[in-house]
Amino acid sequence: MIRVSAESFDAAAETETFRKRVPGSGAVVTFLGQVRGQGSEGEIAAMTLEHYPGMTEKALEAIEAEARRRWPLDDVTIIHRHGRLTPGEAIVFVATASPHRKAAYEASEFLVDWLKTKAPFWKKEEGQFGAKWVDAKSEDDDAAARWE
Repeated sequence: MIRVSAESFDAAAETETFRKRVPGSGAVVTFLGQVRGQGSEGEIAAMTLEHYPGMTEKALEAIEAEARRRWPLDDVTIIHRHGRLTPGEAIVFVATASPHRKAAYEASEFLVDWLKTKAPFWKKEEGQFGAKWVDAKSEDDDAAARWE
């Protein structure tokens, strides 16, 4: 399941919904990403995430399909927000289910690494420094490259 939305979500409720969809799975792994309070230029008051509807969902579907090709997954959920968010607000939720924990963990890590680098989202941070678009980070590219 893939959802791209400006609306907030309840990670605990999403986890429970996901878990109920996969009662026969041996492992469920979840990841919750949230807006940091500190950015490269200093304290962040807000972050705006922009995307192209349609293109974004297709990219997320391709990333999910690649994870399913690599690991024996029973199910996957990806929720990614867009719009203006403040520190502490959830940005992304990833859940993976598999018969065994190693596959669920690895697939989750892969999905987060590729979402960070291959999903078409653009981020702008706001703070006392003004507003600045966030550049890609080499450490994120390095993390994603290990899955190539």
